[in-house]
Amino acid sequence: MAEIHDRVLSLPQGYDTVVGERGLKLSGGEKQRIAIARTVLKQPRFILLDEATSALDTATERSIQKCLYQMCETRTTLVVAHRLSTIVNANKILVVSQGRITESGTHSQLLEQKGCYYGMWQAQSEDLNNLDGNAQNEPSLL
Repeated sequence: MAEIHDRVLSLPQGYDTVVGERGLKLSGGEKQRIAIARTVLKQPRFILLDEATSALDTATERSIQKCLYQMCETRTTLVVAHRLSTIVNANKILVVSQGRITESGTHSQLLEQKGCYYGMWQAQSEDLNNLDGNAQNEPSLL
């Protein structure tokens, strides 16, 4: 599900390998995939995903997103994301700007409103086409 099993098996002692405090010997993407795997194994009733797939390549992210979507269907889930493609299937999206909720709704509803979310969606779509996006100054999404 988190696409980390093969990587763990490739470590010197597999699942018994010490990776250092805070996973110092792991890449950012590997740390994220291990955190996702732990979440899947724990089966919590509430899940908080804060930029959970931001360090992953697009193909791995899409695969993991599908699995997370299935797991989160029956759980209360809060997703913090700047990459809007990760939240398009959310039941409710909250747009937070300068510490305040400025918009809320589904992906489709927010696009119809043509507000801040719409602008971010357009910018990210354009960035994908130009391959030079920068989301540092955009409002956060919950």
